[in-house]
Amino acid sequence: MKKLALTLALIMAVAAFAGCSSAPSSSAPSSAPSSSAPASEPASEPSSEPASEPASEAEPGSLEALMDQVLAAGDAEQIPMLMPADLNGGAKYTPLTEENSEYNLGVTRDRYADGIAAEAAMTSVPFSVCLVKANSAEEAEQLAADIEANADPRKWICVEAESKIVDFSGDTVILIMTSADLAEQLHSGFTAAVAE
Repeated sequence: MKKLALTLALIMAVAAFAGCSSAPSSSAPSSAPSSSAPASEPASEPSSEPASEPASEAEPGSLEALMDQVLAAGDAEQIPMLMPADLNGGAKYTPLTEENSEYNLGVTRDRYADGIAAEAAMTSVPFSVCLVKANSAEEAEQLAADIEANADPRKWICVEAESKIVDFSGDTVILIMTSADLAEQLHSGFTAAVAE
């Protein structure tokens, strides 16, 4: 009986460790930020609903409206279910706070005026898009460089984002961490939205 229990425990331990190492990680180098500089994740699990529906329409020109445009540019089948509003204090996207700023961006909350994140509801799915308003347009380039240097594409459990893109336009900085093809789609959505 003891041998059976020991064998089952050993099999469960091996299965648990295999779950974290089943997919090889690829560390693609990131590019330095510029007014439109991308850098380079395995495809996330598909979802028919890319995000929770907002309670009301986002105010034009707001970070929420910009996030809507960015996410609309991505393949809906590749965008995972996002953190639900009831876990975000009723907000469609996760507000960046003192508690989660360094985790999401690698910089402290006092470095920027406002910020939101679209995060996968499952932490084993590497998907994160963060938008921040710098304290001024003059500070945006340095903020983008600091985010590029400090944002961790391995912040999830057992997975790593294949691509990390940091870009800025005016006083708005974007950080995208996900699969390479989806990251490029979302970055194109950002550049198109800020060009309008």
